[in-house]
Amino acid sequence: MNSAKHLIISFLLTLLISIIGTVGYMTIEGWNLLDSIYMTVTTISTVGYSEVHKLSRFGIIFTSGLIFIGVGFCLYMAGAMVQFMVEGRIRAVLGRRRLDNKISKLKNHYIICGYGRIGKVLCSNLLVKKNFDLIVIESKKDLIPAMEEEGVLFLSRDAVEEDTLIRAGIKTAKGLVAVLASDADNVFLVLTARQLNPDLYITARATRNEAKSKLIAAGANNVVSPYELGALTMSQRILRPAVTNFLDLAFNEQGNDIRMEEIPVGASSKIINIMLKDSGIRQKYNLIIIAIKKHDGNMTFNPSSETKIQAGDTVIVVGQDSNLQKLEKVLQS
Repeated sequence: MNSAKHLIISFLLTLLISIIGTVGYMTIEGWNLLDSIYMTVTTISTVGYSEVHKLSRFGIIFTSGLIFIGVGFCLYMAGAMVQFMVEGRIRAVLGRRRLDNKISKLKNHYIICGYGRIGKVLCSNLLVKKNFDLIVIESKKDLIPAMEEEGVLFLSRDAVEEDTLIRAGIKTAKGLVAVLASDADNVFLVLTARQLNPDLYITARATRNEAKSKLIAAGANNVVSPYELGALTMSQRILRPAVTNFLDLAFNEQGNDIRMEEIPVGASSKIINIMLKDSGIRQKYNLIIIAIKKHDGNMTFNPSSETKIQAGDTVIVVGQDSNLQKLEKVLQS
């Protein structure tokens, strides 16, 4: 039996014995309700005050039994309350310690700073992918239940503090996303993160246009304005509805028909230095390569059949999810 059920049962038993004692004094001694309650409480709680009224012989016998049984129930409830509080504290400490142990083992992970409206949606989308880890930093205590329900690793601390970022494993992290409430906090966060890890890929949110240059100067690799992006998306849905419908389908993680994915090419891949027409990607996996990003950042759109895949390239490909997974194994094996 857990401590919560233990506490509830002990409370109900103590309440039951209190009712029995009150009814007993009212029946045996003929006292009123208030005097009977007072006598019952002082008896089972071992306070030891004198009787409200003189007890009869049957009243003395009843009080003796009430002391013997009632005191035991009160001690039982007190013990259950202590157990509930101690176990709750221990459970919280152990849970936090297990969480810290998981965080300390993270490498090549992503740090999400802020669990507001954008941060929550961002985490939900990223958690669909199981091939990388992420940790959330959020200072608002009222958001802890939502993070626990989502099942994400989190630190309930101020994200702009160096100690917080170090505890989140920023020195071994792959990327950081700054989506704090204000542009000023995001600028300071990006500046601090860049100092702690010069190689970190940082994406930041900007609510105002003038904040973009400040975030880039602070060290952000990419700055996103949700309002501009939303307006652009709406305009594209008006101007190019078929294109946007295709992109919605390609980026829908729940869809079964088609997806667009980027797959890095490992150094030991068997199709390195092989032309696309000889790689078998189209024939074996029924996939379409729409672009190849070279290791130096240059992008080749609609590569020709004679283009060779090199180690360090990133292949942007469209097709069914099952075939994409097969190609990923080939490119990274």
